[in-house]
Amino acid sequence: MKFKKFIRTYKPFTRAGMLESVQYRANFFCFLIGEIMSCFIMFFVWKAVFLSSDSETFMGFTMEDMVVYLFITFLTGYLTYSDGTYAIAMEIRDGSIAMRMIKPCSFDMCFLFQELGNKIINVLFIFAPLVLGVEAYRWAITGECQFQIQHFLLYVISLVLAYLISFYFNVSYGFMAFYLKNLWGADILKEVIINFLSGATIPLAFMPEILADVLGFLPFSSLSYTPVMIYMGMYSGMEILSRILMQIFWLCFMVVLSKIIWNHAVKRLCSQEG
Repeated sequence: MKFKKFIRTYKPFTRAGMLESVQYRANFFCFLIGEIMSCFIMFFVWKAVFLSSDSETFMGFTMEDMVVYLFITFLTGYLTYSDGTYAIAMEIRDGSIAMRMIKPCSFDMCFLFQELGNKIINVLFIFAPLVLGVEAYRWAITGECQFQIQHFLLYVISLVLAYLISFYFNVSYGFMAFYLKNLWGADILKEVIINFLSGATIPLAFMPEILADVLGFLPFSSLSYTPVMIYMGMYSGMEILSRILMQIFWLCFMVVLSKIIWNHAVKRLCSQEG
């Protein structure tokens, strides 16, 4: 009964997220095209690296591995991206967050279910075509099917955990607007740093061993590197289990952190507009 009430309460937010994605189609496709172009730029950069190398492998990666890594990293980053920081900061800035606070529903759940509506559209139009394209490329290069259903299912589980970690991290970061009032510049800096620390810019395997071990323990590797390496079959069975358990740990940590920051920051609520 409680579950049905929960779904009935937040279902409209999911529908609103789906309608928003469909309504602003030009924005959706322009952003997607820009991200794909960025991905292809990185492809040519790494192609030049491999062509300049005397070996067919670079730090344990073949060019085929690198192509798969680039495009699955793009897919993972696109699906785990959360706009919570910007949305929350804007509502804090203009004071509209006060209206959310008086509604009989959880503040973070409203944002979560609204983003889930957006993610449903992304999965329908991006996920399947890109995965099929990557697997077609691997088949064309190797002459045999490289797709492994067990790795794919584990990748999906890790992807969901990565998105939830990203969501609660961005919610926690967005609450900093209670103190800083404007997070536009800080949000851009955050994205650049996270892309590096998560292995989205450079695989963690390419970094010095000590640095890679440290970054592998931080929550940022759970956002991108862990799901991608699972998809590529780079981890053994025990490594996959330990990585997923680490993702669950960081998810719990981020949820608790967001609650702590919210309970403290809401006492400082003041608006710059309205």
